[in-house]
Amino acid sequence: MAAARSTQGTTRIGGVRGSRRGGGSGRVRGSVRVVGRALHFPFTGTARGIRKATHAHGAGESGLGKLIELHGVNGAGDVMITVALASTVFFSVPTDEARGRVALYLAITMAPFTVLAPVIGPLLDRVPHGRRAAMAGAMLARALLALVLSGAVTTGSIEMYPAALGVLVASKAYGVVRSAVVPRLLPPGFSLVKANSRVTLGGLLATGVAAPIGAGLHALGPRWPLYGAFVIFVAGTFLSFSLPPKVDSAKGEDTALLASDEAHLHGPHLRPVKRPGLRTVGPAVIHALGANASVRCLTGFLIFFLAFLLREHPLTGESAAVSLGIVGVSAGAGNALGTAVGAWLRSRAPEIIIVTVVAFVLGTAITAAVFFGAFLVACLAAVAGFAQALAKLSLDALIQRDVPELVRTSAFARSETLLQVSWVFGGAVGIVMPLNGSLGLAVGAAIVAVGWLATVRGLLASARHGGARRTKLA
Repeated sequence: MAAARSTQGTTRIGGVRGSRRGGGSGRVRGSVRVVGRALHFPFTGTARGIRKATHAHGAGESGLGKLIELHGVNGAGDVMITVALASTVFFSVPTDEARGRVALYLAITMAPFTVLAPVIGPLLDRVPHGRRAAMAGAMLARALLALVLSGAVTTGSIEMYPAALGVLVASKAYGVVRSAVVPRLLPPGFSLVKANSRVTLGGLLATGVAAPIGAGLHALGPRWPLYGAFVIFVAGTFLSFSLPPKVDSAKGEDTALLASDEAHLHGPHLRPVKRPGLRTVGPAVIHALGANASVRCLTGFLIFFLAFLLREHPLTGESAAVSLGIVGVSAGAGNALGTAVGAWLRSRAPEIIIVTVVAFVLGTAITAAVFFGAFLVACLAAVAGFAQALAKLSLDALIQRDVPELVRTSAFARSETLLQVSWVFGGAVGIVMPLNGSLGLAVGAAIVAVGWLATVRGLLASARHGGARRTKLA
């Protein structure tokens, strides 16, 4: 009996001890889970926050949220390549040689690009049922080209230029397809302008996050930003196929022409049918496109001109790299602000917005040319970015209002091509300009003045007599 009690007591004691051991082990496992959640939360919490923002107001249900995320991936990958090429082509050699390299880069890449760009839109219009595949192909092409560039940047070989051209063409192809996809993913109550501004803002925010990461990777070596671009674009390739299948639908679409076309036959008697073009939908779109082209030309000019000017004559008390960084951040902040304002602004006359913002940037450019200084240069960069974003959203509003739905998506693609050509022209002028701040900014002001004076009368007339139908920028 005593032995039994002793055994029973031992069992109880052993059970208590076992329970204590089990409780201790459970507490350890619980602590590990808490620490794991704490370490994991910054990533999962950030991902949930991004998903909540991109999928708000019905964008998740319509598929627009996934396009916003895809455009963010696109912007992040592009800025990685930009960081790598800028350091290789620009900062690694003396100024005179850098001007020659950049001019060669512009000639070899941008000039053929301006010839190829008008072909991309019509080509992709012929295969509208493969939009997701086209976007994935543009991502995959840039991923592979990033690897090619990673070998070229260290040696400076000539293969860097055709690879860069391929990146630009693939980027443009993505942009053209994206313009065609947005109207297919509009949530209920969304205007096309609001959707475009939200997509653009998502890309800008991603670019702002990726730029310092790219700079940090570049500190490890010139190849590392390109490796980062490879990873990002591979992710974008898979993300492209997550878009809803409806983006591949081309129901009710046709190709927009600069002028009307009566070559198509239709109907039981095969009578010719006129297809609308940009010149037949009213003067507002053409004038708005001209005003936007002048602002886009100015931004291209400022990028190249200020890059060389600030390298030789940095802002007071700053290095060349810091000076360029200040101007770049100012331009990016202005562009983001313009996009945000365009997303929330309500207006019945986009023409008035275009006239106002172009006049604003013209006045700023004249002031900066007369009283040239560090503060005014940064202000001009910010105002130019703001004007470019808001004027472009207003142009989108006019296309949505005045261009028939049949050809609207193609009209967006063609307008993007013309604006890109304007940017290239402005960049070419910026390269050949003497490094005189006041003279250079005076030339920039003249570019904007020509565009504003040529379009202001037509835009104001359109605002007065445009009719009752107006598009709201919201």
